[in-house]
Amino acid sequence: MILPTVDDIRALHEKHAPTPEAFELVYTHCEIVWKIAEQLLSADGHRLDLDADLTRAGALLHDIGVYRLYDNTGRLRTEDYIRHGVLGHAILREEGFPEQLCRFCSCHTGVGLTRHDIERQNLPLPVADYVAETAEEQLVMYADKFHTKTTPPAFLSFDTYAAQIGRFGEEKASAFHTLRTRFGEPTLAPLTTQYGHTPA
Repeated sequence: MILPTVDDIRALHEKHAPTPEAFELVYTHCEIVWKIAEQLLSADGHRLDLDADLTRAGALLHDIGVYRLYDNTGRLRTEDYIRHGVLGHAILREEGFPEQLCRFCSCHTGVGLTRHDIERQNLPLPVADYVAETAEEQLVMYADKFHTKTTPPAFLSFDTYAAQIGRFGEEKASAFHTLRTRFGEPTLAPLTTQYGHTPA
């Protein structure tokens, strides 16, 4: 598989972003997720046997579906946010990308969405399992949990996100803890300084 370059991916974001503000919000978040994943890839004691280039592409593309949630006034329809993953999957498929890349979009929400989650919560998604399977998918999903695109954007500690995901069941909290055991915890202070996004 020939992976898109960073410049290719940035151009794709610019193509689909409805406004410069939307681009700035989404692309910056994706860039931060890649930097977190990159840090975890090379952390002492956690040298991971993963495809770093695939992880980078997945991180930089994972939230591209958010652009399809903006209305004609430039407002983000947060009530439909749960759909951003499948929307991103559709964008990448339309752009001719292989399933291996498309899955980074549809399989990063929370710590994975199952058929059971969708049916139990009556979520507006096609009933299927949207669960990170490869190590690269799991790392991008995990790294994503440490930064949020809220207004203003912010970094999240492990404990902050663990408390949030725990509201959806003990199995979700347990899955998040398992990811920490595998990948470790990122050091967020340098990124908070670089991007000016304070901890939530």
